[in-house]
Amino acid sequence: MRVFVTGATGFIGSAVVRELLEAGHNVTGLARSDQAAASVTAAGAEVHRGSLADLDSLRAGAAEADGVIHTAYIHDFSPTGDPAAAARTDGQAIQALGETLAGSGRPLVVASGSALLAPGRLATEDDDMPEDTPHPRVSERAALSFARRGVRVSAMRLPPSVHGQGDHGFVPGLIGIARAKGLAAYVGDGSNRWAAVHRLDAARLFRLALESAPAGTRLHAVGDEGVPFRDIAAVIGRHLDLPATSISREEADAHFGGFALFASMDVPAGSAITQQRFGWRPVQPGLIADLDEGHYFS
Repeated sequence: MRVFVTGATGFIGSAVVRELLEAGHNVTGLARSDQAAASVTAAGAEVHRGSLADLDSLRAGAAEADGVIHTAYIHDFSPTGDPAAAARTDGQAIQALGETLAGSGRPLVVASGSALLAPGRLATEDDDMPEDTPHPRVSERAALSFARRGVRVSAMRLPPSVHGQGDHGFVPGLIGIARAKGLAAYVGDGSNRWAAVHRLDAARLFRLALESAPAGTRLHAVGDEGVPFRDIAAVIGRHLDLPATSISREEADAHFGGFALFASMDVPAGSAITQQRFGWRPVQPGLIADLDEGHYFS
């Protein structure tokens, strides 16, 4: 299968590209810069120049493909970040990809998230994405609307931590905050839980979804169902030789900055339905074991 991948040089997308190539697929990766193009070429994939904001480039890439995997997203948790603008860009990109594939029966796999599904309880594949969430991401709703328009579309729900070598997401952010503040903090008793998955396990599930997921499927790429946040803080503190310390909810904003919302969320998720339907089993190290390997701190 000829597969067009957005976010092909990103932390998750690059693992997806490698997984697809190793399975015998031909891959074309979206690249917005010369550096990105070189990375795509080095991985063994073909280059398609463009960006999320260049809708014509997305349409052209999708038109030439037998299937599309959309992993690109503008993640900016800095004080100047604009989550609403990122969501609009993503929604427009998905619209362009979906419209190009409409009526063809070709697969479109779109990255989504599990964190906002059901805070406080174990989220499952049967849970609908809420209409009103603290973060305005529209990926899943935009994508699944094409299930009734002749696209074999599926939503890949990723947990808050997708971890592994080269991670630059939440966990490295927490490590940086701990270094800067001189302590590895958790909110309250730290019993709030994060679901997690190793990026190589997630990449394999993206491939399985591309190859076989029926239209409208919601998959959960979840290895660890719920890691207590205090356990994450404890392993960070141990590796940095810093105390793991409780802080109040009132102190969380000042301590964590843009990560404060996620640091206090209780967002476990399961993948039993996904595992049963697709024969997928997480085989890579869990989050705590991955942290204990030390590469996050070198």
